[in-house]
Formats: sequence, C-alpha cells, structure tokens
Amino acid sequence: MATIRSSRIATNEIAVRAEDLHKSFGTTKALDGVSFQIKAGSVLGLLGPNGAGKTTSVRILTTLMKPDSGRAEVAGIDVLANPEQVRASMGLTGQYAAVDEYLTGRENLVMFGQLYRLSRRSAKARAEELLHRFDLADAGDRILKTYSGGMRRRLDLAASLIVAPPIIFLDEPTTGLDPRSRNGMWEVIQDLVDDGTTVLLTTQYLEEADRLADRIVVVDHGRVIAEGTANELKAQLGGVRLAITVPPETNIDLAERTLLSISGANAEEEGGVQIDLNAYQLTVPFSTGVKGIAEAVQRFDAAGIEVTDLSLRRPTLDEVFLTLTGHAAEEAPANGETERVA
Repeated sequence: MATIRSSRIATNEIAVRAEDLHKSFGTTKALDGVSFQIKAGSVLGLLGPNGAGKTTSVRILTTLMKPDSGRAEVAGIDVLANPEQVRASMGLTGQYAAVDEYLTGRENLVMFGQLYRLSRRSAKARAEELLHRFDLADAGDRILKTYSGGMRRRLDLAASLIVAPPIIFLDEPTTGLDPRSRNGMWEVIQDLVDDGTTVLLTTQYLEEADRLADRIVVVDHGRVIAEGTANELKAQLGGVRLAITVPPETNIDLAERTLLSISGANAEEEGGVQIDLNAYQLTVPFSTGVKGIAEAVQRFDAAGIEVTDLSLRRPTLDEVFLTLTGHAAEEAPANGETERVA
C-alpha cells in the first residue's frame, strides 16, 4: 500500500527555528525571549513545569497563536508570513485528543483524510495503513468511547500523520497515560524519528526527554535556562551521587545529618541532600568514591539507622532540573498559574 508522504528536509538543515519569542497575557509573561532550533531528522525535548512556556511556544510555531515579538520558521517558512504553508508541512498532537469520541477509529481517520483533501478512496486506504501501524486494526470499528487513554492518544497521533508531514509537534503526548501505554507511545515516536521525521516534544517527564531527545531545552518562567544533550546537562552537576534507602520509620532529619557528615563540606553548595519521602531515599553529591561506602555504612550503623539499599550513580536529569529551577519538573509554578491558550 502506497504511503502518502511529504518531502523530508535535508538532515543538514534547520527544520524549526524560534528567535527571541515574546508573548504576554495581561501582566503574565508566557514567553520572555525564547530561542532554540531543531536540526532536521532529530528530536528536541522542550522540558519544563506547567506554565513554563512550552505549550505557548508550540502554539506559535504551529500558527495557532501570534507572538508579541520575535520570529519563527518551520521547514524554512516564516510562521507569520505564510501560515498556510507552515500547516502543510507539519502535524500537531496537542495535550488533549482532537478525535471525535462518537465515531469509530476508522471513521475518525477517514474524516481527517478528507479534511486534508484526500479522495475518499485514498483516505480509507491511509486510515487502514495507520490503524495497522499504530496497532489499532482490531479496534478500528469500535467507537472511541470504548477506547482506553493510550488507544486514544495513538489514534490522535495517527490522525496527525495522515499526510506524513516532515515535522511533528507533540505537546505532552503521554500525559495521563499508564506506564505501559507511555512505553508504547515512546516506541511509536522512535519509529517516526527512524523514518526521518523531525520532532519537537514537550514534556514534564524527565525519563521521556532522556530517552527520546537528541537535545533538550529547559524552559522556566518563559525563559530558556539551559540547553544541551542529556549527558551535557548531567555533566553540569559533575561527580557521582550516593543514594541511601532507609525504612519508613527512620528519623529522616537524623539520616540527613548523617549523610551530610559523610558527603563532605561541598555537598551543601552542590544541592545538599535530596529526599524522596515516597521511596524513603536520600541522595547527596559524593566525592569520596567507592572507598567512602564503608564509612557511610559505619556512620549510619553508629547512628542507629538501618540502611536497606545503598548505591553510587551518575546525576539524573531530574536532579539537573531540580538544580536549575529549584523545583521538580512536574510541579506547577509557585503562583499557581498555568499556561493560557488563545
């Protein structure tokens, strides 16, 4: 079956470019000079908490919103000057499924095909191809009300690929999905990239950016605060981390003081002890290496604290984000505001 495919962009070209984008809603600055670019055939992870400016950036790049100032190009086309040409060169999967829950999966895809001005015969053929590609063939004749969240998200992504655009914008495509559905979406996204598609992926999930993105741009309060590969961002923290897990009944304050006494004088400057109360795990920068593990065990034993697990590891992207922003990626801004849409 022939695939309808838009022309791909040469891999040495810039597929998406944002330059000094500004956007305000009243007194709230959604974007305050955001700039980044995406090389063709690669994945850029736009990472940040709710309200950071991710969705606003995507809406400007996909012609759904105009910036107050700045420039944007998609596939070499100016977003403000030629919005129709931009829309013909890209696909968008937003945070909420755009499919009709009263139609079947197949009917949804055929409808989208005809909206793209395909003949009904071509739309049906493309719908069948996409249903198989996204493992939805058996559910193609069921109405969407019977679909799981993961199935709806896969169908929504399939709808954005009706004409196989060279550039795809995925705005938090796995939010609300269970781990199995999320892994399935990751595999689909990786397949798109393997086919040469350029992807801008916004996410709050550090693991998602770490796994999928060739480069990561971290935004917070409407500004780019860091950019690089996952390894480059992790290297900013340097060194290794000592992670210690303790029983639920442990005095966490005592465990924190004990861990600081082991980790050295510079630990506070490097972010101090990070505490995960759900996992009863404490993590701290650790400069003494493997030789210091024995001392760590001895000091916890002397303090009367049981250690159920102990490990040395590299910094994670979560720790990078926490160090850069002062809060976790999934947290909303302190003022409680979230991104507004037009």
